[in-house]
Amino acid sequence: MKRLLVLAAGILQVPIIKRAREIGYYVIAADGDPNAVGLQYANKAIVANIMNEDAMLAIAREEKIDGVIHPCSEVSMNVMGRINDEMGLTGVSRQQAITATNKHLMRKAFEKAGAPSPKSFCFEKAEEAWECFCKELPNDGILKPSRNSGSRGISKVWKAEFQCSNGFQKFQELFERSKAESRDKSVLLEQFVDGPEFSVEIIVWNGHVNVLTVTDKKTTEAPYFVELGHNQPSTFPTDIVEKIKAAAVVGVKALEVNNCACHAEVKFEFEKGLNGLSSLNGSAYIMEIGARMGGDFISTVLTRLSTGVNMIDAAVNCALGLEPDLTPKAESQGVCIRYFCPKPGILVSISNTKLLDDPRVHEWEIYHKEGDMIPEVTSSLCRSGHVIVSEQTSLKAIAYAESLLENVKLETK
Repeated sequence: MKRLLVLAAGILQVPIIKRAREIGYYVIAADGDPNAVGLQYANKAIVANIMNEDAMLAIAREEKIDGVIHPCSEVSMNVMGRINDEMGLTGVSRQQAITATNKHLMRKAFEKAGAPSPKSFCFEKAEEAWECFCKELPNDGILKPSRNSGSRGISKVWKAEFQCSNGFQKFQELFERSKAESRDKSVLLEQFVDGPEFSVEIIVWNGHVNVLTVTDKKTTEAPYFVELGHNQPSTFPTDIVEKIKAAAVVGVKALEVNNCACHAEVKFEFEKGLNGLSSLNGSAYIMEIGARMGGDFISTVLTRLSTGVNMIDAAVNCALGLEPDLTPKAESQGVCIRYFCPKPGILVSISNTKLLDDPRVHEWEIYHKEGDMIPEVTSSLCRSGHVIVSEQTSLKAIAYAESLLENVKLETK
């Protein structure tokens, strides 16, 4: 029986732990939280600091693992890479993991390979970033932690608004917010790409980049751009989707990763036509690429429902050095996830959840109970629940999911 080590055992890792056992593998789940929900589903649960390289390497050796995976998260990618290196396992190396989790190093790799990517600078001091913003960026910019995920610490900075008497003060506040969320205490200042955002779900095996699908993203408006939902397949025209795929493939090759899942985030900026209106032409820009399965149930649930390809199976087999089966096992359909984000305040009532008892609803969860404080949505951690639905097409799935958000009531005061 193949032995798989899963680094992290939170809600996003539960589907991987469960499915790996269903396939017939022996699953060792490790998490620093003794109450992590996924630990109960593993063959063996280990409570340990999964960011401690030496400790996790010792555990991996003691457990005589055949593979390691860190799905839907980035905090322990370096650990996974070191285990792969020192135990001769397949998958991402430690150096590749470092590049794939440090947005500044990632941008440098993209630039070297000619992959389409926004203009980007990295700073530790707000004063230096401000000078660059004023002199080097011709238009609006984005501040983001160089090492983090889940929309944490991201803010848009506007040329027109910030270049005033107190512009630096506001800029500095947002810079320090990003820095506080950055695991290496550095911040990227990047060219703002004005256009819709997508993700591309990928399996890399033996040097071949296999694109499974393109995901449309729904986000909040500036300044935080928190993801509110996703749908597959994309509803955009085929030529645009192909440009997005092509950009993602070039980006993955630039990172030189192999035998792993990848989750590429791409934006598409339309060219301005007559009268300033967007034309159908434009360019794709890679925002970032994770050498891992994507979060928000995109890789674990949506991709299987929409394509018929079980991305969990593929990613697990890659980690174990086994060729992934990318053959669809079901007909494609439209799927959509939407997140409940009620107004900030005290949650006083939850009603109409009976509407979620429908065969088109694949799963749903509300994360809060009455009496909880609902925060402003400034990162993915601030969302209050989700619902995943399937329909004949993406457009029908989107419409149905949106109707559920409107009619399932989470009232606050």
